[in-house]
Amino acid sequence: MSQTDTLLAIDRVVKTFGSHRAVDGVSLDVRRGEFLTLLGPSGCGKTTILRMVAGFEHPDSGTIAIEGRPIQGVPPYRRPIGLVFQNLALFPHLTVGENIAFGLRVRRRPQEEIARSVDEALALVELSGYGERRVHELSGGQRQRVALARALIIRPAVMLLDEPLGALDLKLRRQLQLELKQIQQRTGTTFIFVTHDQEEAITMSDRIAVMNGGRVEQVDTADRVYNRPSTEFVATFVGDTNLLSGRVAQAGDGEARVSVPALGRDVPAPAGSLRAGDPARLSIRPENIRIAGPDAAWRVEAIVRDVVYAGAAHRYTVEAGDMRLLVAAPANPGTAPLAPGQRIAITWAGADAALLAASAA
Repeated sequence: MSQTDTLLAIDRVVKTFGSHRAVDGVSLDVRRGEFLTLLGPSGCGKTTILRMVAGFEHPDSGTIAIEGRPIQGVPPYRRPIGLVFQNLALFPHLTVGENIAFGLRVRRRPQEEIARSVDEALALVELSGYGERRVHELSGGQRQRVALARALIIRPAVMLLDEPLGALDLKLRRQLQLELKQIQQRTGTTFIFVTHDQEEAITMSDRIAVMNGGRVEQVDTADRVYNRPSTEFVATFVGDTNLLSGRVAQAGDGEARVSVPALGRDVPAPAGSLRAGDPARLSIRPENIRIAGPDAAWRVEAIVRDVVYAGAAHRYTVEAGDMRLLVAAPANPGTAPLAPGQRIAITWAGADAALLAASAA
């Protein structure tokens, strides 16, 4: 990435609270105009990073810069950022329009500019005509839009969103995920979004930074984070997966073979940095395991132990060798699902798996 592409640069940042190191040497470049999500479990450090960018916490060491200018020592209200939190922090005594205008009034902008900007912000979030309403008259989704408009009206360089959809029901949350992404694309504003919801991150993000224990384990596109995880943690945290333990039996151009004792055989895997003899873990998503037909290049015999109907797919737990695997197959109308106790064979393409170094015990 060229330096001109980087809007926000976080360089070797450390933050501790007492004896707990919440952020452990994180370096991260956020690109101009991208939607970046910080994804990870509670306590992984993602919100602490957001608070340091906002100016509510200060790094113990390392630097944070926006457009090449360090922001340490700059108070929050002077940083070129917009903020949307889960609790929204709307002012109940003000109208919708007054809430949205708040940032411009603090900056003492002319009244005509404020009125024009409020109308534009209301149109952007599809709330035209709602300016005179009170906050308590709005639905949860409408309040989210007001909070977003209030943050965007000051035209921030970076928009920070800390789990703003977490309190909404599933249907509304999915609707607002798409709306947030569309607004981000229309404005071209850089969004940094914090969530622990993997589906939310995959749906919305240009890139995802997966965090664990105060560190960034992988930064990549949603597709690569899901299909090409770089660590066991990423593989297991982002969606469901099957993890097979073994040792690299063969490593060549384009494909490797991994000996998996629990299956009693070698199985294909993509080529990687591991060499023959290295301990390894193989991550295979349930939807990448197929029921093997007679022409399959290789197969493992299995027995169906459990069947769950999940709308678009049937999710099977199958027993293969000395282990159980999760298999997801499309639920085709008119086709009966497999039954518990049924004997089948399974297979997968080596390119559909991810070869990982075995974690230290």
